[in-house]
Amino acid sequence: MVQYYYYPGFQQPQMQMPTTPPQIPAAGRPPFREESYIENILRLNRGKPGIFHFSFEHAVEPGKNTLAIPGVVEAAGRDHVILSTATGKRYLMPMIYFDYAEFNEELNYFNQQPGL
Repeated sequence: MVQYYYYPGFQQPQMQMPTTPPQIPAAGRPPFREESYIENILRLNRGKPGIFHFSFEHAVEPGKNTLAIPGVVEAAGRDHVILSTATGKRYLMPMIYFDYAEFNEELNYFNQQPGL
């Protein structure tokens, strides 16, 4: 809180930070596992060729609101994917427009065994 006006006798409240962070016991907590969100799956399959389909509320061309990009995933984040094509063109696409991807080879995926 910032004091904008002078009031005689006003004391600014003091905030105290804890000296040590709270300790979380390691026992009973499973080891970190990557979750199977689309961006994580795309990241696992970086460099694999595929066709990436996007659709838009507005039209890309008159009468067309979809886009299929043949290329490979360079990077993927929570809200975006970076694709590159064989011609060297790169696309930064928001994940909100992502529909699905097609691959002609087996995909890398997370270990589905419980406890591993």
